[in-house]
Amino acid sequence: MALRHRVGPARLSLAVFLSLAAPVSLVTLVASSCARPPEEGAHYPAAPAPGTGPAYGEAPPAAGISGREAASAWAKRYANARPLVQFSGVASYYSDKLAGRKTANGERYDPRALTAAHRSLPFGTIVRVIREDTRRAVYVRINDRGPYRKGRVIDLSRAAAEELAMIRSGLAKVRAEVVELGNGAKVRRRR
Repeated sequence: MALRHRVGPARLSLAVFLSLAAPVSLVTLVASSCARPPEEGAHYPAAPAPGTGPAYGEAPPAAGISGREAASAWAKRYANARPLVQFSGVASYYSDKLAGRKTANGERYDPRALTAAHRSLPFGTIVRVIREDTRRAVYVRINDRGPYRKGRVIDLSRAAAEELAMIRSGLAKVRAEVVELGNGAKVRRRR
């Protein structure tokens, strides 16, 4: 006489979850290992900000647009923008060794572009980053994921770190304000 084991709902749901999660994890692992280092001497221009560019009737920026020119344009556009979300913490900045490598959204990291990494904000989100002690501010576009060290809230490109005068220290206490969500995302307000 054979013994039958009953599979309860908790075990069944765990089994279903594992059978679905394993292929997704495998695909993610394989896709993340496909990145190649940049070719010697390659130059990758910064991507345009969301809502700008030829599709919106504007000429594409010339290759090699400086961080200061982008900062000036975003400062004019978002000067009176009310923040959608605010958060505070420590900011760090990317190493120059990562220049040319792919970011999480597929762009190449350009230390001269005003970009940043955040753990959960949608790609293309524009964030006003204000250094707490000096009140210097810079606008950055989210194009990568991170930082993953406890207490850090945002990783900045070298150009953004220079605007905040944090190159020597490497870290700075900041307040970050989301002024425009990227990729059509909506803000969920708490009641």
